[in-house]
Amino acid sequence: MDLNNKTAVITGGAGGIGSALARALAKQGAKVVVSDLNLEAAQKVADEVGGIAVACDVTDEAQIKALIVAAEKAYNQVDIFISNAGFAAAEPDHAASASNEIWQLNWDVHVMAHVYASRELLPKMIKRGDGYLVNVASAAGLLAQISDAAYSATKHAAVSLADSLNIAHTDQGIKVSVVCPQYVNTDIIGDAKRTDDQDFPAGLLTPEQCADVVIKGLQDETFLILPHPEVADYAVLRATDPNRWLGGMRRLRQHIMGDDGRVDLKRMLMRE
Repeated sequence: MDLNNKTAVITGGAGGIGSALARALAKQGAKVVVSDLNLEAAQKVADEVGGIAVACDVTDEAQIKALIVAAEKAYNQVDIFISNAGFAAAEPDHAASASNEIWQLNWDVHVMAHVYASRELLPKMIKRGDGYLVNVASAAGLLAQISDAAYSATKHAAVSLADSLNIAHTDQGIKVSVVCPQYVNTDIIGDAKRTDDQDFPAGLLTPEQCADVVIKGLQDETFLILPHPEVADYAVLRATDPNRWLGGMRRLRQHIMGDDGRVDLKRMLMRE
């Protein structure tokens, strides 16, 4: 897709991958709608890229509808919707120990937010025979995230939803991509986040590096966008030799367990 003059809505757009995508899309000539729970932060990004900011809680279908209406009012139609909002909350103990509330929030943010946007936009996109739905999932949606079963399960569901959207609507002119990055230097990885004066280890991308890969994927209309290409090899191993893959994941888990019994991502990302 030629991104010039296209209207792109980004949820979770106030920081991290979302704000990097807003800047990258603006450089390509897109008209950008920056959406986030934090309207003040979203407005700063919107001012920077010459777009508009809209507050939105993606767990609320009515607010996603209102976001789309605001984008249409400003720019006539939504050409690209990037459902990017996400969060992580490591489980407190065993793999089923996260509360019902955390499981439900994962489901609402990582799955239903994509559903709500698709439900609102698909009839309009199908009618005109054009549009682009982009679900930002995670490598955890193809593999697994150690110590966060709720995150992994819902990211798998997000990938499956993207599959369904592609199968059902590509022949109607709708483009679909799912983005599955591994580790990106954002707040979602907590205190393992790197600062500007630190060297980046291999495998930890900046949000800008991730956004560049996503932009190329959108231009090429790639379904599965992998900012970390090695994830494809891991997914093949998981599918063809699951016992070996799971054994490797168990060893990795033991290696990155902190002294408090919880996973310490710094041990993997920073090789401590």
